[in-house]
Amino acid sequence: MYKKLTMAMAISLGLLSSQAANADARTQAKRIFDRLTGAVPTESVLSAMEDSITNDDATGAAAAEIAMDDPAFYNVTLKNFASPWTNEEQTVFAPLNDYSATVIGMIRDSDTVDFRELLYGNIIYTGPNSITAYSSSNNNHYEELEAMEGLDLSSESFLSQKTQTEVTGLEADATAGIITTRAAAKSFFYLGTNRAMFRFTLMNHLCTDLEPIKDNTRPSGWVRQDVSRSPGGDSRIYLNSCVSCHAGMDGLAGAYAYYDLAFSGDKDTDVDTFENSAQLTFTDGVVTGKHLINANNFQSGHITTDDSWINYWRTGPNSLLGWNDDYPLHQQGPGVQDENGATIYTAIGSGAKSMGMELAHSDAFAQCQVKKAFKTVCLRDSDDYAADRAEVNTIVSDIQANSGAINMKNVFRDVAAYCKGN
Repeated sequence: MYKKLTMAMAISLGLLSSQAANADARTQAKRIFDRLTGAVPTESVLSAMEDSITNDDATGAAAAEIAMDDPAFYNVTLKNFASPWTNEEQTVFAPLNDYSATVIGMIRDSDTVDFRELLYGNIIYTGPNSITAYSSSNNNHYEELEAMEGLDLSSESFLSQKTQTEVTGLEADATAGIITTRAAAKSFFYLGTNRAMFRFTLMNHLCTDLEPIKDNTRPSGWVRQDVSRSPGGDSRIYLNSCVSCHAGMDGLAGAYAYYDLAFSGDKDTDVDTFENSAQLTFTDGVVTGKHLINANNFQSGHITTDDSWINYWRTGPNSLLGWNDDYPLHQQGPGVQDENGATIYTAIGSGAKSMGMELAHSDAFAQCQVKKAFKTVCLRDSDDYAADRAEVNTIVSDIQANSGAINMKNVFRDVAAYCKGN
């Protein structure tokens, strides 16, 4: 019985593969539209896409651009694309908010907005003036926007670009793209030590986590006082594990020293009060108390005195993240001796904006955007097959050829064309 089922499944998969491999232009057009919008195309749109593949552009790129004109690409696909980044649970079932709306708007305006500004731009997207005004302490504006009849986030009538300075009142130098949105602050500056913001930025926008980039060869001079050097009375745990993350992370996360979340109520037990009070605060030159907690754990540890940062990962195994020097708000730091006497060259800067640039201008950031778009449209991880990995590398190379600026509409277009079938 098992062998018969296995054979039947193999035949079915073979038929599906054959159908994908021999898809005609109309089937390819429908697949592109389905993957980009999750909706059913009108006959006129499907015919236009089919004609484009047949007569104008066999790659399917032009057909993908037609599909992306449909509001469902923005209202549904991009909303689901961005929503998991806005919360610790990484759930797609989150209401539209200033974080996800800004992602959607930046992708829509890709011809004029470099997606790298996601981590450092003075930018935010809001809805029309006809609904409740934007508030720094609740999400009513975006929930009303999402509930509007005839919602079309591809239109500036529903979603328009503004600066955070004019909307939230942050000084331009204090803005750092989605990092300084209310939604991000509510999730990642809540209590703790602000390391959560750094970790989830790595996960969401460089497609890695602390575990894969652990490196205990970096200098430990920036590890804060709150990290015990002998957890459980065993210093080997610190030397072999804790410092592997904290040496690099604490050096960079110092950029968030002036940010905190003000709120009332309790996030878990008094949800309504919390949701209607939580707002980002910027202390401008005053280190927040959370950066100085548990100082007695190791009094000789690093004391945060300002929002400066240092990137020890520019050399060693994490140099593979592809750090670049094509932005103005950092400088090469001094050579630092590691525990083995080798010289480590660093980058240094101040504040969340310049640290956001350090991350967003890395090769890992560009690769991550392509991989995430690939999975959204092609419904599989791009790392699983050699041909898929090659396609991702080709798209990343196109980005790098354009001075590193990332046009996310082109990324979605190209992955949709690639996954249309032959």
